[in-house]
Amino acid sequence: MPAYHSSFNGDDLRCIGNMAILPLKTKYKGPAPIETNTEIEDIIDEALNVFRANCLFKNFEFKGTADRVLVYLIIFISECLAKISQKSPLPNKIEGYKILNSHALQNFSIPGDANFPLNAYFEAPVDRNQAELMKQYISQLRQEMAVRIIERIYIDADVPSKWWMSFSKKKFMGITKSLS
Repeated sequence: MPAYHSSFNGDDLRCIGNMAILPLKTKYKGPAPIETNTEIEDIIDEALNVFRANCLFKNFEFKGTADRVLVYLIIFISECLAKISQKSPLPNKIEGYKILNSHALQNFSIPGDANFPLNAYFEAPVDRNQAELMKQYISQLRQEMAVRIIERIYIDADVPSKWWMSFSKKKFMGITKSLS
C-alpha cells in the first residue's frame, strides 16, 4: 500500500525553495493565503487525516511541492505527540495546549540549516528574504497545527486519546532528529 500524498500537488502553487505556500484556515499572521471557506480541507486538516497511516512508512516518494509541506507537518505532529507523552501524568487539554504552543513558538531550523533533518528533500531558500518568508510560513503552520491537534487528541478534556498517543513513538521515514 502506498503512502497518502497531498491533494494540493496538482495546483499551480507559489513556492519557497521547493515547498508550496498553501492556503490555511488560520488566525495566525504569516505569508499563507487565508482560506475563508470552512468547508474546504486545508493542508493542516489533510496532515491530521493521513498522519496515522503515513507515519508507518519508512519511505515517501515526493510527487509535488505540497508533499513537502505534508511531510513536514507529519513529522511535527510526531514531535507534538512525543512532547505530550513525555509528561507524567499525561497533561489535560489546557496543559497540553500550553506545551504544544510553546513548542510551536520555540526556535526551529529551516531547510538549508545544518541541523534540519530533511535537507536531502528540501531546497534551501536562495536569499535572506526567502529564508525569512519560509521561517514565517513554517511558524504559521506550526502554530495552527498546535491548536488543531489538541482538538483531535483531546476528545475528553482530561486525557489524550490512546488512539493518538499510541503513535507517539513512531518515526516517519525513520527520522529521529527533531525539527527544532
